[in-house]
Amino acid sequence: MHLRDESWGWTSEATRVNGVELMPVYKRPYRSGKIVWSYVINAPGSTRENRQQITGSGFATKHEAQDAEAKRRTEELQKQELAKLGRSVVGPLPRTLSMLMDEFFRQHVDEKLAPKTVERYHEQAAYLGPELLNMQIGEIAPLHLSREWNRLLACGGHHRRTREPRPLSPKTVRNVAGIISSAFARAIKWGLVTTNPVTASEPPVPKKHRGMALTPAQQKLVCDTASGPWCLAAFLEMCAGTGARRGEVLALRWSDIHDDRVLITRSLTQTKEVLEFKCTKTEDSTRPVSLAGSTLAALEAHRRRQDEFRQKFGPDYRTDLDLIFANPDGTPLKPDSVSATVSALCRRLKLPKGASLHTMRHSHGSQLIAAGVDLATVSERLGHSNVRVTAEIYAHAIRGRDDEAARKWDEFRRQNLPENHAEGVQ
Repeated sequence: MHLRDESWGWTSEATRVNGVELMPVYKRPYRSGKIVWSYVINAPGSTRENRQQITGSGFATKHEAQDAEAKRRTEELQKQELAKLGRSVVGPLPRTLSMLMDEFFRQHVDEKLAPKTVERYHEQAAYLGPELLNMQIGEIAPLHLSREWNRLLACGGHHRRTREPRPLSPKTVRNVAGIISSAFARAIKWGLVTTNPVTASEPPVPKKHRGMALTPAQQKLVCDTASGPWCLAAFLEMCAGTGARRGEVLALRWSDIHDDRVLITRSLTQTKEVLEFKCTKTEDSTRPVSLAGSTLAALEAHRRRQDEFRQKFGPDYRTDLDLIFANPDGTPLKPDSVSATVSALCRRLKLPKGASLHTMRHSHGSQLIAAGVDLATVSERLGHSNVRVTAEIYAHAIRGRDDEAARKWDEFRRQNLPENHAEGVQ
């Protein structure tokens, strides 16, 4: 597992030169007193057993040799990349659904999507049965796909321990359908097919679950009884006080706090192989979130304790990451481990079934709406793409204020009607 920070522009693999081992230039003196500089690089793709070298000589100065070596190295890398492209261009076009999925992942998913999304896509596509995957893409009809959705709903998954078949949830099956639909949309762009059969199939429609919200007392209980990572209590206070996403809070740096506000610019994401910082869901935008006094107080106490760890670890502490919530040595916490710890805590406290770390975020939004904060402000604070998303998620909270809205309308009307008319509306 390696750590990569896209916002800072560094990566642990940034010093690699693909396929080429960089070798120093050297000089050769002649009896006449003349000095000639040369260079040697290993050809792309060469191995220790079959090493092929590229040389250049006759340079008057070391600087000339270095410039020539860099230019030649770049040319060889470009030749190698062009050769790869040439092989891929003349390769066979996808004919079966399996070939289309491979091409779709190679050309689009693996190259353009976030690592966590890529991992999820691969996991969900693996549920597809071999009979459907081996079909010619031009012969796949909506009925074939509907049959596959029914199979997945009946026995598409398996139990981890026994490996016995088990049903997949409607939500998972619909996600699988979405991936195939995206692949067929690409196939249309590539001129491989003319229609997308997924659009006329019948994937299941998952039931909409009302988001769970904790009361302020329940939130306080979770924070006060937190155990596990040393900073979990302060982390939960931050989640409850900002409504930020898990990865956004775990990626926060002390330098992100200005004038009692925190600037959310990135997120920490985890896959089986990668732990990295990336842009937030709103991509390149910076989202300022004002901090309440209680949250600032919790952060101040947390910082004093973190300073003790800094002194204990000395030069081994990762001051370069500047993380607010981190392991004792300053390295990033693993998001999945944090979520698992909070879920176990909620079960131990016997909170409503399904309570989790994400419940803190949903509770923040629900409580703001209940307090009368306008929808646009809530949407901006939570980092939703638009107000409509917020309205859909918190529709139950908005409907719950309908009685209050009717009372306020009646009160406003009574205050603004003439006295004789007001008597008639008693």
